[in-house]
Amino acid sequence: MDFLIVGFKASKLKPQLKMAVSRFQIASNKKSALMKQTMRDIAKLLAEEPQPKEEKARIRAESLIREDNTVEAYEILMLECELVFERVKLIQSMKECPEDLKSCISTLIWSADRVDIPELQEIRKQFRYKYGKKFEEACLNNVGGMLNERVVAKLSVQPPSAYLVQTYLEKIADEFKVDWKPAVKLGAEDLSAPMVAPIGYSVQVAPGTGLAPAGVPPPSNSGDGFGDDDWGSTSGSGSGGGGGMTVATGAASRSTGTSTLMDIPSAPAGPPSDKYDDIPSVTATAIPMPPSTAPGQSVAASSLDFEEPDIFIPAAPGQGGSSKASGASVGGKTTGLDSNADDRDDGSNAGGGGSSYDDLAARFSQLKK
Repeated sequence: MDFLIVGFKASKLKPQLKMAVSRFQIASNKKSALMKQTMRDIAKLLAEEPQPKEEKARIRAESLIREDNTVEAYEILMLECELVFERVKLIQSMKECPEDLKSCISTLIWSADRVDIPELQEIRKQFRYKYGKKFEEACLNNVGGMLNERVVAKLSVQPPSAYLVQTYLEKIADEFKVDWKPAVKLGAEDLSAPMVAPIGYSVQVAPGTGLAPAGVPPPSNSGDGFGDDDWGSTSGSGSGGGGGMTVATGAASRSTGTSTLMDIPSAPAGPPSDKYDDIPSVTATAIPMPPSTAPGQSVAASSLDFEEPDIFIPAAPGQGGSSKASGASVGGKTTGLDSNADDRDDGSNAGGGGSSYDDLAARFSQLKK
């Protein structure tokens, strides 16, 4: 049942320290080989024609510096693992951490999460069993400055300074016999600051097709990140070769660095006067209407266009014989009524309360009007 007991075991710590040293050595050799290839790639970028790819080379150089720092930290951690391996018996015999080993043990615990060495996780666990969680937290927080400052600096996530990046580029150019000089001169304030973000001054015009005009050079590294050729030249006070560009609209313009950019013009107050000249004009024509008549006032029949309707006038009493023909004529028009209709009309007129034919004729004539 001893294998169920959780605690510090020197038999587990020693092999982990030994394997960690081997793992550090393998990782260092691998990274060193990759860094040599990276240096050759950077030299090719600096030797590009007609324009060296300096910005891309600086980014590669920053990655190279980070890998170089990691290998340097690996070398220091290897030494610390070897020292702890030789003093395992001392650690096992003492309840508290020896003063001369505090820096080594604390650095190994702190770097376990910052390097790709799995054996350091087991080493950290054994020291936690030995000295407790409070000691582990003190190591992670660097209480009392116990950590190795050089290892902390090399494994830091902070980017290298611009001066260090340029120094690496100059060393690589000298080693591979590349005639290169930095296009950007670093000022006193840029020496300790990180490398600035790329703005594209080292990118050639039309790099994909190579069809850039012969007289157009790559954009220069101006203060605002844009060269004169990025904007071209415009009529006004601008020049096409390389001086400041001036584009003015009306009397308003603003200046940025050595170039003058046009202001946004205001919208016109109305459409131009000649914009709608080609649209034909339309003249309104009034349509005369017939005059209205007062109630009871008649209108001449000649002024009306509709056809006069046929109105049947029944025959007078006692004149039914003349209307029994196939058609009766009234006013020169044929009524088209048969004799049976006349008989019915006679009967109705007879019972009409004594109305005479003259009264009916006068009434129909009034209706015709």
